[in-house]
Amino acid sequence: MMKVSEINIFPVKSLRGITLNESIVENRGLQHDRRWMLTDRENVFFTQREFPKMATISMKLNGGGWVFSAEGVRDLPISPRPEVAEKRDVTVWSSVCEAEVYGQHVNDWFSDVLDTPCQLVYMPDDSTRGINPLFDKGNEIVSFADGYPLMVLGEASLEDLNSRLEGPLPMNRFRPNLVIKGSDAYAEDAWKRVRIGNTIFRSTKPCARCVMTTVDQARGEFDGKEPLRTFAAYRKAQQVIPDTYEAMGMGKNDVLFGQNLVPENVGDVIRVGDTVDVLETV
Repeated sequence: MMKVSEINIFPVKSLRGITLNESIVENRGLQHDRRWMLTDRENVFFTQREFPKMATISMKLNGGGWVFSAEGVRDLPISPRPEVAEKRDVTVWSSVCEAEVYGQHVNDWFSDVLDTPCQLVYMPDDSTRGINPLFDKGNEIVSFADGYPLMVLGEASLEDLNSRLEGPLPMNRFRPNLVIKGSDAYAEDAWKRVRIGNTIFRSTKPCARCVMTTVDQARGEFDGKEPLRTFAAYRKAQQVIPDTYEAMGMGKNDVLFGQNLVPENVGDVIRVGDTVDVLETV
């Protein structure tokens, strides 16, 4: 029997995640997941690809707001959204959406930690950012995540990868929202629709992995060429989904690990220990 073994959210895109026992499923993904983001002064998104130290900034809920922590500086408490709602268009990959920008004291804190000018922005409820049109079934939206509301990964898939590596990697290297135990290695590749608790999720495409998987999430530093070097030997798109990768907008050499999901119904809570039922496979 397959069950949820881990639930993670990443409230600020590319910062350290928060592990939960349960979470509410919303149209954009799990509640609070990637509703905040750091950008440069031209409103273009930041990630660990350029600033691996982002992995070391943590946050926690404090009443109705958040508190950020980083080594060597005082904690930063903030309100859940900017007190003065200055709105700007921000860019995430090829999409542009509206966001609210926090004040100077907040932005100065992050700029000092990352040693580069930046600003914190929030995606309000009335800001919409669509998922990839290739997979949109009708006005489906996403937060500041790279492309889709959720990503799921099986424990067995990581175990198989680690059996091929000289040194094992932790699950947080891959930043999944949902971790599943009891599945076969890479079983999620074939999932088309799954039910977790009372929520049904539709898969879009396997998750193409990038240089962020080489960032040590504890140290906030690049850590060599793994796992991308090993993935290239057996997880290229042309090997995993040879007949469909082009139609999915992927290159033949993209390496795949995990599955992107879109919720078909929202508002329910998913919990660690919930049973995972596969309703359809590809």
